Amino acid sequence: MTQISLQVLLVEDSPTDAQLFQHVFFRASMGNWNLKYAENLSDAIDYCKSRYFDLVLLDLRLPDSDGLDTVAQFNQAVPDVPIIILTAFDDEELALQAMVRGAQDYLVKDQVTTQLLRRSIRYTMERSQIIKQLRNSEQATLQALNKEKELNQLKSYFVAMVSHEFRNPLTTLQLTSEIILESSDNLTAEKKQIYARRLNSTIKNMCQLLDEVILMGKVDTGNFEIVLEAIDLQEFLENLIASLKSSDNDRHPVILNCQSIPDVLNLDPNLLRHIFVNLVSNALKYSPSGEEVEVEVGLLDEKIVFSVIDRGIGIPEAEQHRLFTIFSRCSNVGTIQGTGLGLAIVKRCVDLLGGEIYAESKVGIGTKVTVSLPAVEPR
Repeated sequence: MTQISLQVLLVEDSPTDAQLFQHVFFRASMGNWNLKYAENLSDAIDYCKSRYFDLVLLDLRLPDSDGLDTVAQFNQAVPDVPIIILTAFDDEELALQAMVRGAQDYLVKDQVTTQLLRRSIRYTMERSQIIKQLRNSEQATLQALNKEKELNQLKSYFVAMVSHEFRNPLTTLQLTSEIILESSDNLTAEKKQIYARRLNSTIKNMCQLLDEVILMGKVDTGNFEIVLEAIDLQEFLENLIASLKSSDNDRHPVILNCQSIPDVLNLDPNLLRHIFVNLVSNALKYSPSGEEVEVEVGLLDEKIVFSVIDRGIGIPEAEQHRLFTIFSRCSNVGTIQGTGLGLAIVKRCVDLLGGEIYAESKVGIGTKVTVSLPAVEPR
């Protein structure tokens, strides 16, 4: 037997039987074997919850429990401690029933020898390890199956979502191109400009959706590589806001307020673009025309902190816990189109950069989303 250190709990209400068993136990000891003694089941359970035991030697007849219920109660309270039951009778049927309820082995009190005790302890420890391995394997298998089921559901939803999101712009492209091809001679220069801008805007939206789909795939499969570059943050944000305002047809004022930020920071421009484009686009999309959107940027505790503040429809409090979950959309969005990808992408980008994100929102008042990222200046 290779067990050197062994912590055992003996649960026996008879002082005489306990003394005899202690004598056999210490004669059987093959190293640092220690025996703790309890006279009833409740004390035994308390001991096992307050300290570690490798196994318990459990008498079936105790002052506060009797028969097979003793095994069931102990196993329910302390499921990870292996049990060897002690019985006054050599009853194989009773032993089998006890093992069904969670015991690993049984010993007949007046038949216990040092050799038999060693063998029973060895078998019990081996069986316990096998059971634990099987349990862990079962849990891992169930987790893998649940994960696969979840991924399959996400894939199905993802395919349906992408198909839907591409169908509308593709239809726009098809109809607009047919008008240009069939009626080109009859179109005024102004009309041609309108149709050209429509084509350009539609293609731009499709490219953005494709970028987000590709980014999600890379991040979720661990294939995304962060590339830090020296960025003039204020200029970077000004360019992004100008582009977003143009796409929004200047329906909302966007105010950028930068306070005491370094001239240049080391950041991944691709991730930063995804963060800001999604946050500001959401603020514009869910705000009534003419309402102002604010972008505040500052330095706090060696972190660069961004806040995007709108006065839009707001987010119901009961739904805020799933705000950054993929494909999640709030119940009050009505007919406003969206994929449910935006904030999930923002969260992944922020995590990749080692930052934090949180949101404050009230329905009918607006939303404030704040992102903090490590402020690393180029050397």
